[in-house]
Amino acid sequence: MLPPLSPLEARVLGVLVEKQRTVPDTYPLSLNALTLGCNQKNNRDPVMQASEREVQAAIDALRPLSLVIESSGSRVMRYSHNVGRVLHVDDGAVAILAAMMLRGPQTPGELRIATERLHRFADLPALEAALQRLASRPEGEGGPLALQLPRAPGSREHRWAHLLSGPVEVAAASEQAVSGAPRSSGGSARVADIHVLRLAAGEDLREALGRAPEELDFDAGYIVAAVGSLEPAVIRLAGRDEPTKLDGPHEIVLLSGTLSRDGPHLHLAVADDEGRVVAGHLMRGSLVRTTAELVIGVAAGWRFTREFDAATGHMELRATRL
Repeated sequence: MLPPLSPLEARVLGVLVEKQRTVPDTYPLSLNALTLGCNQKNNRDPVMQASEREVQAAIDALRPLSLVIESSGSRVMRYSHNVGRVLHVDDGAVAILAAMMLRGPQTPGELRIATERLHRFADLPALEAALQRLASRPEGEGGPLALQLPRAPGSREHRWAHLLSGPVEVAAASEQAVSGAPRSSGGSARVADIHVLRLAAGEDLREALGRAPEELDFDAGYIVAAVGSLEPAVIRLAGRDEPTKLDGPHEIVLLSGTLSRDGPHLHLAVADDEGRVVAGHLMRGSLVRTTAELVIGVAAGWRFTREFDAATGHMELRATRL
């Protein structure tokens, strides 16, 4: 059985797993690159400010456990992880553990987004099944590696935490879930949270955004920013009943709209390879060409639903203050 890892030791392993999948050309990592990864401000919770000396000490503690392997590069030592073999778990489990080591406790929906570039789960139930396997790992194999936390006040979904750093203080984790989200000051629609999604080539943009409220567990979302490309793009032009399919590559110029558990209402503007811009309602069949980077805001204290409006003949937004 492994001894409990320190927060920095867990962060080192998480970074090595992440960079192996996302920047394979620079993997294994140098000490400098590994330190930069540990101290990243995006996709990290908590944010750390570790020195190279501290990261080296973490590496030195992980090497005797065979969790980190040292190799010599052309000029500097480089480091890779050996998590899957040491823990006897598959790539999906390694990705889940890495996401929790990097970002702390998360809901299954959040973990699916966080692991998207590390391992592609077929659907949310597949990820949940992997979590259950981690939680039920036999004592003879080293015991459980993940724990389902009690539902935090105001949350619809349980969060999960890794156990590589020893038992989780449930009360502290629940307090972090309630108070840890960034909030803006003042205003009638405060930002309760920000979610960042990256969709891969071939994913349906509208379907992914339609799933987001359930997978990320929010009731009132809106698009903050979006960049990327589509091929094809499918939109419904103003006053038209049927969608229009735009073949060929198109860059996303603008994406705006609201997200609810009843479905999204999204407007899209795209430009073709000659710079001509077309805009309308985003429809299913709009497939990501290379990437789509999406920032979603969540309005605190509101619930968005959609109800049929006889005057327009469409399902329209109803915003309810909680």
